[in-house]
Amino acid sequence: MNSRKVVGLFFRTLLIGGITGLITSFFVNTDGIYTTYLEPFNVKELLGLIIFYTGFGFLSSVVSQTGFFAYLFIHRFGLGFFKGLWPAVQVLLIAFVAFDLIYFPYKAADGEVALYWFILMSAAIVGYGLIIAKIKASQTHARAFIPALFLMVVMTSVEWVPALRAEGTDYAWLMIIPLLACNTYQLLVLHKLTKTQNQPTTNKKQAM
Repeated sequence: MNSRKVVGLFFRTLLIGGITGLITSFFVNTDGIYTTYLEPFNVKELLGLIIFYTGFGFLSSVVSQTGFFAYLFIHRFGLGFFKGLWPAVQVLLIAFVAFDLIYFPYKAADGEVALYWFILMSAAIVGYGLIIAKIKASQTHARAFIPALFLMVVMTSVEWVPALRAEGTDYAWLMIIPLLACNTYQLLVLHKLTKTQNQPTTNKKQAM
């Protein structure tokens, strides 16, 4: 993958993060801050909000891209170190992170939020990851399923940690949607960017 493709991937992913971050803010903002500046209409404040939430989406995109390229290194390292055991190691880590997404947030909430909400949250991330991993495997090779699921569950959860530590749930929601969108895009477009010009589109030998 040449530098032109890398730069193009960066800016397209950045745009996806900004757009999804802004759209998410329309639904997540529990304080009704947009409504506050609509009645009476305040262009300056509304523009400031749009810039802020778009910028937060950009930041989430950068975090996503950092995690994505880190995983490409981790994946190669895992293949070299664990060899044939690497898929099993990834499955164990996926299960461990899925449990952590339930246990640690519930413990931090100190009983203020029902346990089933955290179970649903973890199940939603894993379920979405399964869908994207299946699409990735259908576009490339069956071996890509577990690495794709690992990226969508484990790496996304690691990238999400700063927002989970913030007070309240607004920033957690504002970050997870752009993270999922950006990781999904990068994952599904990677094999299209890395194939050579003379490589047929039906070639499915690439595992990532």
